[in-house]
Amino acid sequence: MTRRLRVVTLNIHKGLSHFNRRVVIHELREGLRDIDPDLVFLQEVQGLNQRNALRFAAWPAAPQHEFLAGEDWEHAYVSNRVYEHGHHGNAILSRFPLVSAEHEDVSDHRFERRGLLHCVVSVPGWRRNLHCVCVHLSLHERGRGRQLEAISGRLEELASRGLPIIVAGDFNDWRHRASSILERRLGMTEASLARHGRAARTYPSMLPILGLDRIYVLGFKVAASRVHRGRPWSMLSDHLAVSAELERTPRNALRRR
Repeated sequence: MTRRLRVVTLNIHKGLSHFNRRVVIHELREGLRDIDPDLVFLQEVQGLNQRNALRFAAWPAAPQHEFLAGEDWEHAYVSNRVYEHGHHGNAILSRFPLVSAEHEDVSDHRFERRGLLHCVVSVPGWRRNLHCVCVHLSLHERGRGRQLEAISGRLEELASRGLPIIVAGDFNDWRHRASSILERRLGMTEASLARHGRAARTYPSMLPILGLDRIYVLGFKVAASRVHRGRPWSMLSDHLAVSAELERTPRNALRRR
């Protein structure tokens, strides 16, 4: 039975380096394989970009979530923003079977499209399915507040039943107000706060001063939390990757939903 999960979240900047000068999706795929996570939460994933496919010889033929997943992970993707030459959004990669995947539009206004991806994962040996939510929240504080309330409303009934939940992604929350909302509404814990007592600094990747990227958990003990600094990670996106080692707690061993 699987007792410990390794989780990673990263805003991949559409698979491009700083200032969009070169394709780094190949190095990113190798970096993820080196970390060897069970679950990967990705934001700004390019599902299609016909312009970049013509501009860069190294642009993968497959959508980025499929390219990164390869044969190692199952994958789910939903677009947040659609434009004439393509679309991008959130993705979850899972080493375990994906039972379902749902998208919820949490856009605060029409000029900034945002959504969440909610996947249900069947972890071997667990009697209850794991609920994973990948988010990329608004740049505006008022919009983030409404989006966090929407996320809490979606998960409140699941949390009340003690189901295991992971919410991870780019929160754009430099004042760290998401933690109080998710703790109050859902009883969730943020991984870096649980292990180190402070938010992990992840942005900008070359000189991180803001803690924008988070992993919130319910029904787990946080055994370890790490920001992946330095090369190659500082060159693979404008954000740094965050990983956490999670141990399930006894309440997760109850009957499956």
